[in-house]
Amino acid sequence: MHKFKILKTEKGEFCVQFVYNAEVMVWSENYASKASAKNCVESLKKNAPAAPVVDLTKQETGSGYRFEIDEAKNGETFVRFRAANGEIMVRSETYKSKSSAKNCIESIQKRVAEASVEEVE
Repeated sequence: MHKFKILKTEKGEFCVQFVYNAEVMVWSENYASKASAKNCVESLKKNAPAAPVVDLTKQETGSGYRFEIDEAKNGETFVRFRAANGEIMVRSETYKSKSSAKNCIESIQKRVAEASVEEVE
């Protein structure tokens, strides 16, 4: 089951995770307020399903809301989702294969709009 988790950090900030069962697929930066974390969730629900995928490892470019596949320093790939203003909203762990990164994106696109939201204090 896919869902969002809004978590309160030790410093009193809030972060967003998109989770499948117990596995965290992507996570956000820390936000000062819970309202900002909720805005992140709503923006993902609205914009991620139809967002294009840009493969930066192939020198592709894009603008607007988009998923990006990029290469980490260790040579593995990871996924980012960018807002229309260019800010990174969430990112994934690194994957040994690009196909795993693509599967992550497909899973988010298919399930994010209907995902429940759990607030963890």
